[in-house]
Amino acid sequence: MRRRLLLLTAALTAVIVPIQAQRILLQEQPGADTVRSVFGPNRAYYNHFYLGYGLVAGPAAGPGAALRYGSSAEFALGLRNKFRVSQRLAVGLDLRYTRVAYHLAQNAQKLVPNAAQHHREYLALPQAQLEGFVRLNQGRRGNVIGRYLDVGGWGGWVISTTHYYEDRPGQGAKRVTVSEHGLDFLRRWSYGVGLRLGSSRYALSGRYRLSDVFRSPAGQAYPELPRWVLGLELGWL
Repeated sequence: MRRRLLLLTAALTAVIVPIQAQRILLQEQPGADTVRSVFGPNRAYYNHFYLGYGLVAGPAAGPGAALRYGSSAEFALGLRNKFRVSQRLAVGLDLRYTRVAYHLAQNAQKLVPNAAQHHREYLALPQAQLEGFVRLNQGRRGNVIGRYLDVGGWGGWVISTTHYYEDRPGQGAKRVTVSEHGLDFLRRWSYGVGLRLGSSRYALSGRYRLSDVFRSPAGQAYPELPRWVLGLELGWL
């Protein structure tokens, strides 16, 4: 009986010792997980979703295209992909959906898209955009995004075009709304450049549209709309 107990103890020891040694090895070498070493905020590859909201800024090219600033704005939802080149340098690619709405001021000089005045009026241009950028990182850090500056260029396709206006005649109806779609005086392609100054999940953004909103011959009759959009982005990290 005693001999059997000795044999059982020896067998259990032979099994338990390698298992314990293997657990210690994994604890001491967490970097052996190849997935973690490749994907992360400050590793070779990283992507995340983000939301953006910006105000249209800057002057129109002439009288007749004045906007209601504060109401004229752009909403964005995107997926950002980043590839690290070095500790201080990265490149990236954004794929996003944006919707910019130009709320038109109602005054005697109004020309866009006509001289008629309404209670409320805007032009809306939802777009699918692609942006390439170069990122300059500030300082050394761990596996976090940290502080950065992005410089990039973007292009997009205008998915649809809408001219919306609202009147309040006060007789027969409290409110009359009209939406016109498929506007042939608006361009279907857009492009521009942009800057982004960020820290972790927050970023200040500024984008400048190089393309014109109006196509010929309307572009010769209408003053060009303001080209800047200044806003804030929030990343889902």
